[in-house]
Amino acid sequence: MSNSTRSTTKSTTPRKRRSGRSKSKTELPPKPYKDFPLTPHASGAWQKKIRGQTRYFGKWGRRVNGKMERLPGDGWKEALDQYDREKDDWFAGRTPGARSAEPDKLTVNMLRERFLTAKSRALDSKEITQRTYSEYRATTDRLITAFGKHRLIDNLTTGDFEHLRAEVAKVWGPVRLANEIQRVRTVFKYGYEAGLIDKPVRFGPQFKKPSKSVMRKHRAEKGTKLFTAGVIHKLAGKASSQLKAMIYLGVNCGFGNADCGSLPLSAVDLKGGWITFPRPKTGIARRCPLWPETVEALKAAIEDRPNAKRETDGNLVFITKYGEPWTKADVADSPVTKETRKLLDELKIHREGLGFYALRHTFRTVADATRDIPAVRLIMGHADGSIDDVYREHIEDSRLKAVTDHVHSWLWPVEKKPTKTTAKGKAESAKPKTKKAARSQNTGETAEVRLRIVG
Repeated sequence: MSNSTRSTTKSTTPRKRRSGRSKSKTELPPKPYKDFPLTPHASGAWQKKIRGQTRYFGKWGRRVNGKMERLPGDGWKEALDQYDREKDDWFAGRTPGARSAEPDKLTVNMLRERFLTAKSRALDSKEITQRTYSEYRATTDRLITAFGKHRLIDNLTTGDFEHLRAEVAKVWGPVRLANEIQRVRTVFKYGYEAGLIDKPVRFGPQFKKPSKSVMRKHRAEKGTKLFTAGVIHKLAGKASSQLKAMIYLGVNCGFGNADCGSLPLSAVDLKGGWITFPRPKTGIARRCPLWPETVEALKAAIEDRPNAKRETDGNLVFITKYGEPWTKADVADSPVTKETRKLLDELKIHREGLGFYALRHTFRTVADATRDIPAVRLIMGHADGSIDDVYREHIEDSRLKAVTDHVHSWLWPVEKKPTKTTAKGKAESAKPKTKKAARSQNTGETAEVRLRIVG
């Protein structure tokens, strides 16, 4: 046979099988009940797939002499207990922190309860507002979600705070982010000053407020928070009686959402045309003269006002159609915010950053042209930390009225009527008023300046 010819004959000799023992499958235990969250793994552990990764909890068996033996009761109760302790951390993408069986070890939840108790007492004594307390409560709830209820304070790392900041930054802008960071720091500062924490918590270099440049860029992106006079007239023309009165309070007195929602009837003097009402947010004194248009709008709003659902809200100027106040701790959920948004959408003029609070910005911007800053601050309820405020005992009402009158003239400008000049008037105005002027007019000479030297 030539070298180019290849044999096609197949060998009939049977192949030898590889020696070795065959693997027998491990008999897995059944779930103790239908909705049990864990499944058994061949390694002898209970398992659960969370966020794409398999996590193990407890043991159902152990290997003895190379053979898996089931534990008494399959260890499912212990595994379930471990799962319940750690699941919040795993589902949130965190590694479960150390937990302590010692009752004196401070956890995130223990700090939260102590902090809220202290703030609740401050609320009862009217040292803080309901809005401030609600914001603190929401912040501590977010700490529980981020770190876990049973996480030890001593076990928190700078990475935990970096992760918290990143999560908040995903849903909030720089201003709200800065406020949240400050509140978180306040919670842990309380723990240290109250002796609950041995040393100040180390937040790390990243857990800080956005820089001033970031704030400026954010403000520029959102645009100016100003309404034109024409837009304000459109809003008032389309609004309900209650919202119309609030719009006028916003541009007349620089009222914000919470100011309108918490305004009591006792603070309004419709006959005299004044409002004397400290700001709910800061408690700073505020006094404002009312325009006739604002007075009429308030009268209509009070006349159409629904009955309050609760007796404690019966003294408020504004009540929703559901019998509830127009203010809430969360400004974004405030009825004032929502109704204004509907109005802006209806008029097709809504954009990011433009809401009811822009009326307060508008008032301040227009009022500053009066250059009477102390009077403007008193109307708006702004603090004046200057030395002048220490010596200033009061501001005259006439100054306050001058400010609101200026804003009124901006909103309702008075057109000046042109004066009519008759032919006789023109002739009279052309006549020279003195003989000397007449002589100069006839000769075209310039009036001569004479000096007399004395002494």
